[in-house]
Amino acid sequence: MFLSQIFSEITTVNLNSTEKDDVFVELVNVIHSVCPELDCDEAVTELNNREKLMSTGIMHSVGIPHAEVESMKGVKGAIGICSSGIDYNSLDKSPVHVVFMILSGKNLAEEHILILKKLALVLQTPDFIKKVLECSSSAEVYKLFSTIESEVAM
Repeated sequence: MFLSQIFSEITTVNLNSTEKDDVFVELVNVIHSVCPELDCDEAVTELNNREKLMSTGIMHSVGIPHAEVESMKGVKGAIGICSSGIDYNSLDKSPVHVVFMILSGKNLAEEHILILKKLALVLQTPDFIKKVLECSSSAEVYKLFSTIESEVAM
């Protein structure tokens, strides 16, 4: 499974929210727009339950909230960008500027972990986040993301 199938131009957005809880709701609604079977309340609850274990603000400027959700069929993601920064309670205490949300159906743990692994490889690309923040449209972000993914293909 390719990341460019999980994330799409349609699910790449400039965020209106600057608080983590609001970002979760906003991005869940984006995923719901392409996965109408998704129960948004369930997804937000599962994301918050996962977040209680440890912040998914894992590196400078990046958050990767993720959860398995009963109502979800398959795996889908959304990318949210906030140039002003999100108060995320990240591990490095810095604001988050790019959020990669991943929701997967129950019993898809192997796929879920593989997607997180592939995303980690993309995020290790020098200046990737800086380039994302320089993009002027969701189409540009998606093209950059797809290009970097193909360069680091496993």
